[in-house]
Amino acid sequence: MDFFSTQNILIHIPVGAGGYDLSWIEAIGTLAGLLCIWLASKEKIINYPFGLINVALFAVIFFQIQLYASLLLQLFFFVANIYGWYAWSRQSDDRQAQLKIRWLPLPKAIGWAVTSVVAIALMTRFIDPVFAFLTQIAVTLMQAAGFNVAMPQLQADAFPFWDACMMVLSIVAMILMTRKYVENWLLWVIINLISVSIFARQGVYAMSLEYMLLTLIALNGCWLWIKSAHQQGSRALS
Repeated sequence: MDFFSTQNILIHIPVGAGGYDLSWIEAIGTLAGLLCIWLASKEKIINYPFGLINVALFAVIFFQIQLYASLLLQLFFFVANIYGWYAWSRQSDDRQAQLKIRWLPLPKAIGWAVTSVVAIALMTRFIDPVFAFLTQIAVTLMQAAGFNVAMPQLQADAFPFWDACMMVLSIVAMILMTRKYVENWLLWVIINLISVSIFARQGVYAMSLEYMLLTLIALNGCWLWIKSAHQQGSRALS
């Protein structure tokens, strides 16, 4: 289907060297992602259908441009979105949401912090073989499913530390969001700021602008959830 092709161009954006051709699938996937993050900042459970659309379309994009490890990451996000939809939907006997916006307890926060630091260090050291391994898994699975794909020629990672930070922190942030912990927004702000810098340095200015917008949404989500967590705590003490 032509719609799912990255060659089906919606508009040419005159930014960067030679401009940027924005495809329909990328435009709709990006819009769904922005709506997902915005609705999540408002604690609206309808964010999850948009999240599923976003990761599904981005998985198709990554398949076409042969970023198979990134495709596998989208599969993780797909499962996480389904779990988050379920977790946010659960209600108590008085038909109130069981999960409330709150801060991570200190022991859990320390545990996640230590786990993240160790995972980032290991991923930075082994990012090329790890992504090669993940790509091989993705290729093998797709070949078993009948897709005519071959193992792509992989280049060394241009920014191993920052790439490792984005991958590890994205996984942690997504897990924390499904459990309604405020800290997920702090991580998304960090992730998006890193993304803005990396994409700008690589000359992908359209994606850099997109992540600037995501940074603003994440900051708004951080503020809203901090306020909600404070209100939940005040009600618990009253």
